[in-house]
Amino acid sequence: MAPSSMFDNIFSLFLFISLFSIAHNSHARQHTTPKTSDSLVLGLTNTRTTIKLPKESSILNLKVSSQTFDMLEPLKEVRDGYIISLNLGSPPQVIQVYMDTGSDLTWVPCGNLSFNCIDCQDYTIHSSMSRYSPLQSSSCVRDTCASQFCIDVHSSDNPYDPCNIAGCSLSTLMKGICSRPCPSFVYTYGEGIVSGTLTRDTLRVHGTTDRDVTREVSNFGFGCVGSSYREPIGIAGFGKGSLSLPSQLGFIQKGFSHCFLPFKFADNPNVSSPLVVGDLAISSKEHMQFTPMLTNPMYPNYYYIGLVGISLGTASGSLIQVSTNLRDFDISGNGGMLIDSGTTYTHLPQPFYSQLLSELESVINHPRATEVEARTGFDLCFRVPCINNITNGLALMDIDDHLLPSITFHFMNNVSLVLPQGNSFYAMGAPRNSTVVKCLLFQSMDDEEDGPAGVFGSFQQQNVEVVYDMENQRIGFQTMDCASSSAFQQLNKP
Repeated sequence: MAPSSMFDNIFSLFLFISLFSIAHNSHARQHTTPKTSDSLVLGLTNTRTTIKLPKESSILNLKVSSQTFDMLEPLKEVRDGYIISLNLGSPPQVIQVYMDTGSDLTWVPCGNLSFNCIDCQDYTIHSSMSRYSPLQSSSCVRDTCASQFCIDVHSSDNPYDPCNIAGCSLSTLMKGICSRPCPSFVYTYGEGIVSGTLTRDTLRVHGTTDRDVTREVSNFGFGCVGSSYREPIGIAGFGKGSLSLPSQLGFIQKGFSHCFLPFKFADNPNVSSPLVVGDLAISSKEHMQFTPMLTNPMYPNYYYIGLVGISLGTASGSLIQVSTNLRDFDISGNGGMLIDSGTTYTHLPQPFYSQLLSELESVINHPRATEVEARTGFDLCFRVPCINNITNGLALMDIDDHLLPSITFHFMNNVSLVLPQGNSFYAMGAPRNSTVVKCLLFQSMDDEEDGPAGVFGSFQQQNVEVVYDMENQRIGFQTMDCASSSAFQQLNKP
């Protein structure tokens, strides 16, 4: 059944009203399901740069046989994150959205003509992205107040408030039988805001062995967004909450893994990276290093890890220890290191961040490029000599990375992740006068004391297999060539 016409008309008025009541109605980025033997392999693409800060089930019907059904979708890299294609509706509409471990809600832009993105001039590259049309899907329905998802998508102190305002009596709310449409919601992402209605439709995901075979997920819950602020395309939420894509597919007690392509593959339509969900993601991983997945009692739907310190150069390099708030939480839930695919660069707190910059400057003998620092906003840029001889087939940009010190992150449980070359310093342009300017792509956390103490961003996760083992509450790391892994997964087949 298609939604009513007011489905599309409510958005502009609602966003205007919501901007005045956002403190009470907005949903900050949040961060139990039966087990299944199925696995899901999805494909990712690269995009986004916002820090997201930490709020909170139903399992959907999977129309598949009893046999294990791995699934595969290409995850493409764009300039500000990683994009997955969702096949929504009947007939299917292909909608590209960001993959985001720092939030729960999956949402798509709705209405080819009516979708309104405010202050999105800087995102014109995404103007051609497809949008979902609820009126073109015979299986699309508006979710109701009887749905647990309706409670989860709203952030009122009293979960009955939104539907009571919508006209549900207290008795029907207590019994979970009110059939009135779930009221529109507002959801926030750092600087971005979206306004929409909770919707259900059929989601289809392709198989790994036969691209013509699909898994059909009926009644998949997502936000149909008609208005947004600085959020030009949709998001697939991979947090721990009931609204997230893994939760709805029944995989949140298993886990998932991804291997992000390096930045040089951004906007390359021919290369994608693997995102695997289910048993396949966490099986045969004994060779990996695992650090505990920390649980934040105030924000349980986010993924946190504990940072012990950072060292420079060889393994014998001295450890720069961090304060304990990067691995502990206070009574308000502040602290810990958030691992987030939706934040591009790793953010570190002061004064540790400034100490790291001083240590790097003391061991790097190349001249500073202060004018580039002023232009780009990055805090540490150097003019690195270019090496003219290409050795063993290595490209120029790969060779001069070795003129800068390696950076190793030390996490709890004695896990040491040496960042791949290119994940720390990145060229700001083509070589000139036999030098190339490279900048450290780390940033300082904001001065605010609330929220995570640090964020481990997607740029530092490139060419690293990251495993979210929900079964054992741990996160694993292993450096690898993600482009080769992508080919192995047969993600780049036409």
